[in-house]
Amino acid sequence: MTREISCVVAPEDDGRLVKRVARARLGLSHRQFTSLKQKNAVLLDGAPAHADVIVRAGQRLSVLLEEEETGSAPASYGPVNVVYEDEDILIVDKDAPLACMSGLDRPGDSLEGRLTGRYGPGYVFRPVNRLDKGTSGLMAIAKHAHAQQLMQRALHTADYLREYAALAVGSVEPASGLIDAPIGKADGATVRREVRPDGKSAVTHYETIAAGGGYTLLRVRLETGRTHQIRVHLSHRGWPIAGDFLYGTEDDRLPGRFALHSAKLALTHPITGEQMVFESSVPDVFLNMMK
Repeated sequence: MTREISCVVAPEDDGRLVKRVARARLGLSHRQFTSLKQKNAVLLDGAPAHADVIVRAGQRLSVLLEEEETGSAPASYGPVNVVYEDEDILIVDKDAPLACMSGLDRPGDSLEGRLTGRYGPGYVFRPVNRLDKGTSGLMAIAKHAHAQQLMQRALHTADYLREYAALAVGSVEPASGLIDAPIGKADGATVRREVRPDGKSAVTHYETIAAGGGYTLLRVRLETGRTHQIRVHLSHRGWPIAGDFLYGTEDDRLPGRFALHSAKLALTHPITGEQMVFESSVPDVFLNMMK
């Protein structure tokens, strides 16, 4: 599969070199540009162009991104809730419990397997942000390596906002605030994380939406992206997420999952530059538990 991305040379770029404009306007790394140039995949007005050619305003500069189909996940055929799709990105609303990735240590159904079933053998799964098996909600997935690179570059910046709905056990005081506590792997653990002074910086913003039934529904925004960050931070403050078997207590009303949902994604499209916002409703089970 080949994806062409291009731009029209702006007046301010008149007289610059192909390599400078391609990297600045199309977001290519030095390594990417060099690889594309060797394949004659850098085009100026439709013809292969050398790196040091001078461009003129109004010319069209393009690159041809060729994707090699190398995916190997076994296909599965469960539903995929596609919120948005174009040539470059895919936004899905993931079920829970459902693993993101397939693997020898993760047999069975996965979002990667379902997308392989949807797109066919060789599909390459390129998640921009991942969700735990027990977390539902919005995820961004790139459809080629260049889009993935640009979007991952935007993670933890104003160009990529993630908000979650979290149902916490107990009363949250103060009702809104910021948790700034470093997170690292717990001693002797393979998965479990904890707040510890030698951990990596982690910042979580939270705000109370509603309360009832011994629970507090929070809107949570990540400033950093540590493993299990929301789960660790809320548990550390004494407000574990309902159903969280690792940092709290399992709940039969949340089979195989816990009460954390990716409710909002606001991002800049990696190719068009369009500002995009996607929202997903809080699962009914969260609201029912508060009654």
